[in-house]
Amino acid sequence: MTHDLVTTLRPLLTAEASAEAHATGTEPADLEQAVWLRLLEHLETQGPPLDPPGWLRRAVRSESRRSRRTTRLERPYDTEPAADDDRTPEQLTLAAARHRALHDAVRRLPGRCPSLMAALLSPRDLTYREIAGELGISQGSLGPERSRCLGCLRRLLTPEVATHRGRG
Repeated sequence: MTHDLVTTLRPLLTAEASAEAHATGTEPADLEQAVWLRLLEHLETQGPPLDPPGWLRRAVRSESRRSRRTTRLERPYDTEPAADDDRTPEQLTLAAARHRALHDAVRRLPGRCPSLMAALLSPRDLTYREIAGELGISQGSLGPERSRCLGCLRRLLTPEVATHRGRG
């Protein structure tokens, strides 16, 4: 049943997402991904919609509005939010060492994780839309990709953190 519903709705969703994406400033694939997720959640809680094409059109417009609101509210920081200019030379040295260790670990990550993490750590404070454009991937896949990369980074850094804490 689900497979038939997906097969039937795919062309309509592609057309609707393409039509709405321009007004929201997002990628059509991001809107499609959000609506597919919404459909799966709907199927799990309420079963198939009574009017699948109508439900799909409403879902696309709803996701489009949500995306527009999010985009309107997203603003980069003018300055580092936790900037502390009164740090001692020792604190500056330790911060620089942590910074080097982090960037060394990022370079050792697999796949496209180094470029994604470099974009996320960029002092330019890029938005998800800008990062997705830079890397040539959909904005909707950034979150899951970031989670995987952070998991790898955590595993890379755990031995170093454990080693540093064990010393006195």
